Parts: sequence; C-alpha cells; structure tokens
Amino acid sequence: MSADPGEKIFREGVLPSGAPLVATRDGGMRMEGAAGACVNCHRRSGLGSKSGLTSIPPITGRYLFHPPARSGEDLNIPYVATMRGDREPYTDTTLARAIRDGIDAQGRSMSYLMPHFALDDSEMAALIAYLKRLDPRRAPGVGDGVLHFATIITPDADPVKRQGMLDVLEHYVAEKNAFPLGVTPPLRSSRKMMYMVNRQWQLHVWTLSGPPQTWEAQLEQHMAAEPVFAVVSGLGGKDWAPVSAFCEHAAVPCLFPNVEVPQAGHDDFHALYFSGGVLLEAGLFAADIADAARNRTLKAVHQVYRADDSGEAGAHALASALRGKGIDVSSRALAPGESLAKALRGIPEDDALVLWLRPADIVSLGKTIPPHTVFMSGLLGGLERAPLPIGWRGVTHLSYPFDLPERRRVRVDYALGWFAIRHIPVVDEQVQADTFLACGLLAETLSHMADTFVRDYLVEIIEDMVERRVITGYYPRLTLAPGQRFASKGGYMVHFADANGTRIVADGDWVVP
Repeated sequence: MSADPGEKIFREGVLPSGAPLVATRDGGMRMEGAAGACVNCHRRSGLGSKSGLTSIPPITGRYLFHPPARSGEDLNIPYVATMRGDREPYTDTTLARAIRDGIDAQGRSMSYLMPHFALDDSEMAALIAYLKRLDPRRAPGVGDGVLHFATIITPDADPVKRQGMLDVLEHYVAEKNAFPLGVTPPLRSSRKMMYMVNRQWQLHVWTLSGPPQTWEAQLEQHMAAEPVFAVVSGLGGKDWAPVSAFCEHAAVPCLFPNVEVPQAGHDDFHALYFSGGVLLEAGLFAADIADAARNRTLKAVHQVYRADDSGEAGAHALASALRGKGIDVSSRALAPGESLAKALRGIPEDDALVLWLRPADIVSLGKTIPPHTVFMSGLLGGLERAPLPIGWRGVTHLSYPFDLPERRRVRVDYALGWFAIRHIPVVDEQVQADTFLACGLLAETLSHMADTFVRDYLVEIIEDMVERRVITGYYPRLTLAPGQRFASKGGYMVHFADANGTRIVADGDWVVP
C-alpha cells in the first residue's frame, strides 16, 4: 500500500484521514472507497482507455496542462489514443473544478461517466500533485533505437523446454530486427497523429542459480546491469514466487512465462499468465470430486505427488478446496526413489485417487491395480501423450487446461508452420507455441502503444486487446481485465478414447472453476 496521499486517493479511493473517498454521478448514484477510485477508469498509468464508443482521456499532468496544439507537430507529448490536443489547458483551479463539479477547462459539462468527488483543499492538492508526478517518463530499457527485454530461467527448469523456448525467442527477435530501422514519418488521419520509431529488440537471458531465496537479489542485479522494459516468456520449475515478487517490486511487466505453478497475489499487477497451471487443474478436480461426493459415489480422496515437484502445490490447493467442502482427503508425498506401488497399496477401490505425477512415474503404474476412479494431472503427465498403462486408461480422468487437440489444430498449425520455415526443432509443442504467442502479443501491443513506452500502460493495453486476438494457440479464448492475471480461465476433464493411442474425449463442456 502506498504512503503517498494522492496515490492512495487515485488507486485505492482512500483519503489521507483513512476515510473512504466519496463521489456521486449524475442522477445521484453514490460511490465510496475503491468503487470510486480514479484508477477504475483512468487506469493505473493515468493514460486512460477506450472501450467501444467510450473514451477515457489521459489525466497525467503533461496531458492536462499542455497548451492547445495548432497541429500534430505542435503536440509534443507521447501519443495516447484518447488524448485531446485542441482544448484549453487546465490550471490547478480549473482541474479542481473538474474533479469536484464535472466542468471542464472550457466551462462545459463533462461526460455523465465522470463522478463528482468530495475532496477538501488539502486532499485535492495531494491528488493533483500525484497526477503531475504520474507523467510518462522514459522507462528503463528504452533507448533511442532499441527496446531491451529479458527472459528469466530458473535453475530447476527443464533443459529440453529451455532450449525449445530460447529457439523461438531468439528467432522471433532476429526476425523482428530484420526490418529497416529509423524514424517513421508521422501518420495522419482525420482525428489523430502517431509519432513512431521502429526500434530493434534486444533480448537478455537471465539465468538464475542457487536456492530460491537468492533469486530476487540476482534479478535486481541483472536489472541494474541490463535494464529492460519488460520480461517476456521465461521458464520455471516448482517455484516462481521469487520471480513474481521481483516483477511487482521492480514494477516491470512479466509477460506469460512458461510455469506450472504461477504466482498471482491479490494486488499483483505486473505479471500476466496464460493459465493457472496446476492450480487451475486443482479447481477442475475439485468440481468433479464435489459432484461425485454429492452423488455419494465416493467417500474419500487420496493424493500422490513427488516431493519438491510442481504437483505439491496442486495437491495442497486441491486438499484445501475439498476440505472446505467437507470431503475427506489425504496426501502422500513420495521421496526421491520411493516406490509408487508402495504408496498406492491399501487404497480402497471405492475412494478416488489423484495423481500429480510425471511420465516416469506414470509408466510404473502398470504394476498396480487402479481404484474405480482416478484423476491425473494432464499438465504434469504429458497431456494426451501420457504413458498411462492399458489397465488404467478406462478409469482415469485427465485435467486438460487447454483446448482439445482437434479444435486447436488450425491455431497451433500457424506456429508450427512458422517453426518449420525457420528450422526450429519442435521439442515441446505447448511450451514453444505459448512462447510464440507471448512474442506475438508483445509485438502487437507495442504497435498500439506508438511511442508511449510506459510499463504500466503496456500491461493495460494487453488487458484491453488480448480478447481480440484470433491466433490463440493452445487456448480457445484469451481475456484479461483489471484484477485478472490469467488469460485462459478454464479447461476440460478428458479421458482416453481407446486402449492405445493419443485420442482423448472430453467428459463434458469447458469448465471455469
């Protein structure tokens, strides 16, 4: 939480006294606290937004106090789609009137969407001072002819996935830089002027080492030595929390890393993910198990996972969800080298078994007899390529936090064709497709930003435009909004269609837990 009184008003709707901000809209609708905070419409960056026919203008000092421009060339401020360059500049007095009474700098009534805020003079002064400080400044990692980006790799990341991800990133950046550089002439239309510079991309690979408690300090050292505008893609193992914490503390966008256990705190802003990973799978399992418990087709749930692997977080999330529903659940962590068969011994056949295991353990299930109902993490087990023994295929339901293979084929073929033309070996299709998608979203977003390189604005533009993305790879649909950090929010429960092969069938519809 901020100690800046103006920032608390703007972001949280809290006055310096600790009382809630109070505002009213035309018609008498009253808002208090966070519901009336400026950030809801003007966004964290203060640069506004556009939704349908509604335009919310930027309200940082540089946009509020600039003199009217006779032409686009006179408007020496970064381009924002909803800015107005032809109106009279505000003063502190007229801005206070706009905030309190909804009257603009030219004496006209503002949109009915603009609330009227009850602020005394000291509170108003704090808010206006914050708006002036919120002005866009050149962000770290932005040079005259280059944008610097990083990708982060943790020590426990899978080496095969690491190489596959880097192949995609390095080829994408090289191709981006193959186009001519230099200043693009101003682009004019009847209502706007954009002033853009084509910048090269430079990719920095930040490879972490040692225990997780040292990672945040390592990342701070990397940032000091090689400042970057944003972090794109990345690869983690069991623990991504120190990386996520760094993103928030450094206020740097961390866009769509390849992680099985994403970390998204309640107030996090800068880290965006395609999926909730094993935590999403836990939600899918919980929904199915709760239905079975209501129908009295199972009495208890037993989970098995390897200690110090991603399944541990999924197992903990599922146990918490099931206990909240009054369902008996036990969990068994397998130590390195411990036999899976031993852990499964004695499980009643009428209970449910949940497996958070990798393919090496799944293969060994052939030595055991399954209970009547089995749930398995598709993400950890290899999705439709999971080496599930024949005796287990008829009773096992896999979580599948992606679109079904036949439905995503055209979207994924776009990435696969791109890989083939550039001779990129496909070593992990899902990770490489997600990496390609992350690069595409970054490039598309930067083209919308023109020359307004503000980190918070980058995240906001992605939030606004990702739902219009047609090529969404492994996911049926991507959507984000303020407060949402996972772009794909659901998945399927599936089972194998045959005794052999990779054909899967959905148990039901797409589920959003």
